[in-house]
Amino acid sequence: MKLSSATKRAMERNYYQSCEWFCDFNESDVEGIGYEEGVHRRDPSSVLKVGGLYYVWYTKSTGKHVGFHSGDDNAKVFPWDYCDIWYAVSEDGYRWEEKGIAVQRGETGAYDDRSVFTPEALEYEGKYYLVYQVVKSPYKCRSFEYIAMAVSDSPDGPFVKSKEPILAPTMDGVWKGEEDNRFLVEKKGGFDSHKVHDPLLIPFQGKFYLYYKGEPMGEQLYMGGRETKWGVAIAEKIEGPYTRSEYNPITNSGHETCLWKYAGGIAAFLRTDGVEKNTIQFAEDGINFEIKSVIKGGPEASGPFRAGESQDNPLEGMRWGLCHDVTKGYGYIRRFDINEWQKEVYMTKTMYE
Repeated sequence: MKLSSATKRAMERNYYQSCEWFCDFNESDVEGIGYEEGVHRRDPSSVLKVGGLYYVWYTKSTGKHVGFHSGDDNAKVFPWDYCDIWYAVSEDGYRWEEKGIAVQRGETGAYDDRSVFTPEALEYEGKYYLVYQVVKSPYKCRSFEYIAMAVSDSPDGPFVKSKEPILAPTMDGVWKGEEDNRFLVEKKGGFDSHKVHDPLLIPFQGKFYLYYKGEPMGEQLYMGGRETKWGVAIAEKIEGPYTRSEYNPITNSGHETCLWKYAGGIAAFLRTDGVEKNTIQFAEDGINFEIKSVIKGGPEASGPFRAGESQDNPLEGMRWGLCHDVTKGYGYIRRFDINEWQKEVYMTKTMYE
């Protein structure tokens, strides 16, 4: 029997494994932090439940953006420029009340004086931790971006910032010339040499795993799109110091990080960029991820509700949460819910019309 290249590839890569990790997603509008003309709300954190309230933190700014190279160093370049981190609460996950600023960008000259954005939230031993991106003025195409931390005894704050970033880009490339162009390099840098983005912090195996997205100096475009990848830095103490894993990068694809605990390991949803986009993956050791399902698509910048570690359902950590929609010019927050209807039909062999 002859086998086509496609059949051989499917067999070699275990494409016919079970469907327990397969799913679809539904999205719906929410109240209070939805679309508002002139206001950017985006990149929601994971949702935490404290007492009877759900909490979420997110990036917020106002006004139009003009991109780089406008000639004005003070001009807003992106929706995530000139941002503060805000938070909102809800009793049901649908109707939200915006409460105010959780973390404000720093004073002139500080490491975070231009913008603080893309937060992720963690409750650990009675304290509340936010990890997030920072950038210093002026915001140029070649500006390096870092990850910082803030901590509070209450989800309502006040949050105290780390004195300095907890993770920096490696900066191991060499720019070519003086033009403000991130593609031009004498020497291309490592996967996280230019920017470290989208942090997510998980206590795991007695240590603290700081997952993040990296962008290189001299980024290129490949068959799967942009070459963004994820890395992880590990610390003995939650405040650091954080040391990069020798296995970095730990993914070959992915944009915003989305990970959750499952059955003693770490599950991950890679939505955008790279040949393995729109996959759900799993790593028993939190580092060596294997594809468990390929899905049609999913929520952008998803922040799932942190329900605790499941031992039975690998998708429980993505049951519902918040995401953003940036298709209307100004980003806004939406809700997502998992949809396993098709899988249930096939697994139970139930006919449907």
